[in-house]
Amino acid sequence: MFVSILDTTSGTISLESAALCAAAALICGLIAAFIYTVGSERYTKNFVVTLALLPILVEAVILMTSGNLGTAVAVAGAFSLVRFRSVPGTSKEIVAVFFAMAIGLACGMGQVLFAGLFTVLVSLAMLVLQKVSFGSTGSGRLLKVTIPEDLDYTEIFDDIFKKYTVKSELLRVRTVNLGSMYELDYDVILKNDRDEKKMIDDIRVRNGNLTIVCGRHAEKSEQL
Repeated sequence: MFVSILDTTSGTISLESAALCAAAALICGLIAAFIYTVGSERYTKNFVVTLALLPILVEAVILMTSGNLGTAVAVAGAFSLVRFRSVPGTSKEIVAVFFAMAIGLACGMGQVLFAGLFTVLVSLAMLVLQKVSFGSTGSGRLLKVTIPEDLDYTEIFDDIFKKYTVKSELLRVRTVNLGSMYELDYDVILKNDRDEKKMIDDIRVRNGNLTIVCGRHAEKSEQL
């Protein structure tokens, strides 16, 4: 069972206990920030620094409201306003912020051991889920193929897609070059990333070596 290192019954907090809580919050915050950078392809220095410092800031506020329920409720309301006065972020960024706040709350209540164990378990879970690509739908590509107007585009590449992709979907058709050609936009998920060139070569044979563009979809922010 976890025991708080703070003595809230007397209404006073020793300097040693406060320093220990602050140190634990800072260390756990640095770990949380590092874990976020490991599992993210793109991030900013400002956000990483925020994650590192957020636990100790929350810990300091909670430490000052220990034993006062009314003040604690008011502080919780102030925290809820931060989400609506900030730039909308991705779902992963929101989870990281709540992770940092949870660390600060635990340290502010004197639950240093719980905060450390909580940080380790959540960090390991994030690393493992990122490593195994939990929830991943595969390697998605946006494929743009140009074909002459005399070709029937409805099923022209079905056999190629069946060979190299898990899923293929025709998103859009438009005419180009004054209507003499069609540009087909496909959403495809490759079975193996290494087969991308082979797939493009097979499509080139079919479309007369006209323009083919294959790339990743533009990143979307998974806002909550």
